[in-house]
Amino acid sequence: MTTGPSGLGRGAPAPEHNGEPARRRGVLRRTFEAFYTRNYRLFYIGQTISVVGTWMQRVAQDWLILELGGGAVGLAIGLALQSAPVLLLSMWGGVISDRYDTRRVLLVSQLAFAVLALILGVLVLTDRATLQLVYVMSFLLGVANVIDKPARHSFVLELVGTEGAANAVSLNSSINNAARLIGPAVAGVVIGVSGTGVAFLLNALTFAAIIVALLLMDPTSFHPRELTPPARGQVIEGIRSSMTRADLRTPLIATFVLSMLAQNFRLTLPLMASEVFGRGVTGYGLLMSALGVGALVGALVCAHLARPSQRIAGMATLLLGALLLTAAVAPAYLFLAAVVVGIGFGSTTFNATSQTLLLLRSDRDKRGRVMAVRELFSNGLTPLGTIGIGWVCAVSSPRVGLAVGGVAAISTAVLLFREKDTPLEREASDAPSKR
Repeated sequence: MTTGPSGLGRGAPAPEHNGEPARRRGVLRRTFEAFYTRNYRLFYIGQTISVVGTWMQRVAQDWLILELGGGAVGLAIGLALQSAPVLLLSMWGGVISDRYDTRRVLLVSQLAFAVLALILGVLVLTDRATLQLVYVMSFLLGVANVIDKPARHSFVLELVGTEGAANAVSLNSSINNAARLIGPAVAGVVIGVSGTGVAFLLNALTFAAIIVALLLMDPTSFHPRELTPPARGQVIEGIRSSMTRADLRTPLIATFVLSMLAQNFRLTLPLMASEVFGRGVTGYGLLMSALGVGALVGALVCAHLARPSQRIAGMATLLLGALLLTAAVAPAYLFLAAVVVGIGFGSTTFNATSQTLLLLRSDRDKRGRVMAVRELFSNGLTPLGTIGIGWVCAVSSPRVGLAVGGVAAISTAVLLFREKDTPLEREASDAPSKR
């Protein structure tokens, strides 16, 4: 296994400059330690470009549904349909991740995303887009996510090993949140100037970045894992492993509750922008960017600390709940935007911390399936919550929808604080095997 700035092997010492270890050289080096692995740098750059496009598409798709007359219920249906494949197929995505070469799985999923974005863009530009077709595309995007997410989350450990996992997972969160900062703002401009169709086409082009990055990686520098051979009962085995162990079950239940009731930002924020404060797509885009600012800060703080714990997850959840209740009574648009920054911080700190805990606590041969259960809990089982919050917003107000999320988050924080915070014992014993 190679070592050095272009590919630190597991157990290799941190790079030294003038005899001083990297971990002691300052905040920046400690925060971005995973960048010393060349394969991870490629992954980070490719993903950042790609996810900027993805956030453009998310804003464009939400706005397209509103333009086609979908309203609050239509938005909820679109989000629910994108989550439905996770409910039906999520565990099979985890099995695929455990059985097959992760890089190849990711190449297939990224190509699928690009094709779907291209088709949707063509439909809009040729005036053939309907609510029903948008719903179909949402469902197909969900199918591609079923394959992509377990593989992408577990791939991080193949790039940096378990010792670098906490730092790399948090930096991965910064990818999504930097993109959330840039993508919605760009989407607002692109949609205002050229329409939603062009935003979809631009997203299709951005997937070339991650595909090229995956092809340029050096497989000999990976932290390899043994592929799980096909066998009966692997789906049940993954579910049993996740739910019978308290150290995995607690962060999974917390993920489920927050995703279902508290993190419906693509539903509540456009409604707050349009219905409560009378802002257009630009106002929605700016709220999503504010969310991204806070989320990016949260991800970088987690990357710097690089020591996840259930207590940190609980504190982040408590902060999230308090700020959601504050947002529910926001008297002005700018006040809401400021609060949304803090909401992004709390949400991402919980997500990054809980994901790292699950990766490091899970058995190496079941990581894909544990990540699939996490995806099932964060997206697959949330359509009822999404539709429920959409209904609450429709019959009362988006403010009430935010308040429900705040109460749910505070309740979840209590659960995280009550459960014992177990040490990450598996981190030390998870030595990679040679190919």
